[in-house]
Amino acid sequence: MEFDGKVAIVTGATSGIGMAAALRFAEQGAQVAAVGRKKDVLAKIARQNIKTYAVDLLNEQETAAFVKRVAGDLGGIDILVNAAGIIANGTIENTTLADYDIMMNINVRSVFQLTQLALPAIIERKGNIVIVSSVTGLRAFPNVLAYCVSKAAVDQLTRCAALELAPKGVRVNAVNPGVTRTGLHLNSGMNEDSYAAFLERSKTTHPLGRIGQPEEIADLILYLASSKAGWITGATYSIDGGRAQTCAR
Repeated sequence: MEFDGKVAIVTGATSGIGMAAALRFAEQGAQVAAVGRKKDVLAKIARQNIKTYAVDLLNEQETAAFVKRVAGDLGGIDILVNAAGIIANGTIENTTLADYDIMMNINVRSVFQLTQLALPAIIERKGNIVIVSSVTGLRAFPNVLAYCVSKAAVDQLTRCAALELAPKGVRVNAVNPGVTRTGLHLNSGMNEDSYAAFLERSKTTHPLGRIGQPEEIADLILYLASSKAGWITGATYSIDGGRAQTCAR
């Protein structure tokens, strides 16, 4: 039970990678603060060592109040997993400023604020932070420009924070998944038929011939948050079936 006695905050816990990570941490003995906006979904994962919090991470005051509540409810913070995020289509020609802003606010600004607010507690316990980025942070893809920019920003946030926090004993890493079976694309407005076609095509764009599962990403998150990764910081780990190694041809 690697995480026995540890407290882990996991955002985006109402679906996909965030939910899988919250459940994995709980299985390994952690007390988990599972964060999301859908109270009905949060209720389904609540259990003895998973306490749920309905929080709008775009709301600064709500986010600040949440961090104080977690520290009081669970006694401190050892691990922060920033897994909340959105995706939307758009190119340099047709992405509106409003669409760009909402992408950056959710995928980058909220990560920055929550991390900053949680840091005093994390530093006190020499904990660590794992951010869910994307293969699009490492490679360029067409028609998801704002998403690519937001994930590249998250990768650089990871590296800069890792350097700044290393002297304080705090590690910061990111995971960069390829296409994974989550609600991300469906939540962006893609219909079921288009999503099914997208997943089928993704089998051909990932060298290992399949898409990822949320539990696979969660396993890497837990490894990076564990003592086994005690000499790893500032890393952006590809977990993408080889997708980042490919070129258009």
